Amino acid sequence: MPLLGITALSKEFGGLRALDRVSFTAEEGEILGIIGPNGAGKTTLFNLISGIYPPSGGEIIFQGKSILRLKPYQISHLGIGRTFQIVRPFQNLDVETNVLVAYGHRFYPSLWKSTGPFRQPGNLREVQTLIERTGLRSYAKHLAKNLPLGFKKRLEIARALALQPHLLLLDEPSAGLRFEESAQLMELIRQVCDQGIGVLLIEHNMHVVMDLCKRIVVLDHGSKIAEGSPEEIRSNSLVIQAYLGKEA
Repeated sequence: MPLLGITALSKEFGGLRALDRVSFTAEEGEILGIIGPNGAGKTTLFNLISGIYPPSGGEIIFQGKSILRLKPYQISHLGIGRTFQIVRPFQNLDVETNVLVAYGHRFYPSLWKSTGPFRQPGNLREVQTLIERTGLRSYAKHLAKNLPLGFKKRLEIARALALQPHLLLLDEPSAGLRFEESAQLMELIRQVCDQGIGVLLIEHNMHVVMDLCKRIVVLDHGSKIAEGSPEEIRSNSLVIQAYLGKEA
């Protein structure tokens, strides 16, 4: 049984069909790339999986159960974490508290109740372990707004991992990063995968996608036009025409 099953998933906004009967599966411990030109429907796909939008049609099965009618917080509690292309930490909270909010939010009904009552030694140790794993140890007491972009991206991943996900949705994690920062982030994503967590990766940096992913799904104008290994995607004429270009 796949970790995630997407079947004929569609989304319409008025008369515009942003996603058109897209189907694929994702497995535990797999990094599955989702690529395509701007406007292809990639972020809409993530918004449907995470419960931000209701689909217009189709099915989403996670760990054998439908999540179509669930709210975003219910989906996160089931084990789907999410990052955003534009990082969204609590800017005036330090790194530790940012991660603590995500960690405690699994147990408390309101956001701000997830920091105070949950600031206990055992829970703080769990948070500090996450901070260590994501390379943020020296920044633990720094305000999020003062972090360099590369470390803000790491904080996004740390907060998503605090939800103890089985599936992680990463939206453009390397956007705006230098080559060295991208390489470090790729290693972090590999470590996440090695822990058995499935990863769906939206990414425009083809070096990152081709290096990290053993399987790639390509969207164009809301439809899936290809699926396969990096080698198969590089040589697919539809993908070359729609997205990669002749130099690929």
